[in-house]
Amino acid sequence: MFVWRPLVVLAGTVLLMACSSQPPLPPFTASGYIADKGVVRIWRKDNSDDHSIHMLAVLSPIQKGATTTSDYRWLGEKLMSIETTIQSEPSEHIKVRFDENGELSFMQREVNGQKQQLSNDQIALYQYQASRTKATSEALRIGRVVLRQGRWHDNGTVTTCEGETIKPKLDSISLSHIANRQRHSSMDVSVAWLEAPEGSQLLLVANQDYCSWQPKPATF
Repeated sequence: MFVWRPLVVLAGTVLLMACSSQPPLPPFTASGYIADKGVVRIWRKDNSDDHSIHMLAVLSPIQKGATTTSDYRWLGEKLMSIETTIQSEPSEHIKVRFDENGELSFMQREVNGQKQQLSNDQIALYQYQASRTKATSEALRIGRVVLRQGRWHDNGTVTTCEGETIKPKLDSISLSHIANRQRHSSMDVSVAWLEAPEGSQLLLVANQDYCSWQPKPATF
């Protein structure tokens, strides 16, 4: 996996954008940003019928560490559930659920088949992370930061996970990194990048097929 981290982080610039003149946001969106610990990709679906929000956040570490996936569900402004998987050795799986009054109804941490209870401080930390991820997602959506993923081809085009063939507007340094990774791979590499009014930014290059697990709007 490769992470490209320029001096100016694209996602950071859009958090201050005004949204008053922009069209309504679609119910299903994908966005992302570069954090201190790695690249974060966020998929989000807002259901206007019951005012629920479903989010999946994937943290891919820049250097050392394990990929972490966090599934969040809200009903209105109330956080209803958190499910986090840390793909370490051994893997770690956390489940936390709340009732409609916001009271804790279930909690469990499982490591190597061993089930453990969570402390109040740990639960509070997971709640804080969920709220921060939601707020960041809202800012990125308002800033029209869109995550794109797909398979790279030698002609500089990408077949996206949605089946569209496009040519990303990436800078020469990013394109050089992709080409170098492609030369050392027997298959088309996967790429993930951001598109925003300010431009495009490469996030990840990997042999892993991102499209095999990327959420789909109809089933998310």
